[in-house]
Amino acid sequence: MRANIIKIGNSKGLRLSKTLLQQYNIQESVELVLEKDHIKILPVKRPRIGWSTKFKQMHENGDDQLLIDDVFDDEIFEE
Repeated sequence: MRANIIKIGNSKGLRLSKTLLQQYNIQESVELVLEKDHIKILPVKRPRIGWSTKFKQMHENGDDQLLIDDVFDDEIFEE
């Protein structure tokens, strides 16, 4: 596939089609990997998107309690 370099103000840019953006789930930014003779354009993965909402739901449902105590009874702390 070919794409034209376009002028954007004092810079130049690469325009990606809506189809490519959707197919590769590219949202707001991309990762550029510079290699010896080529550049890879990779979508930025954001695996933690939505975690704050899920944590809030867990708290509201009472599902955010520790399964294992943070400190064990027989644990000895030395200064």
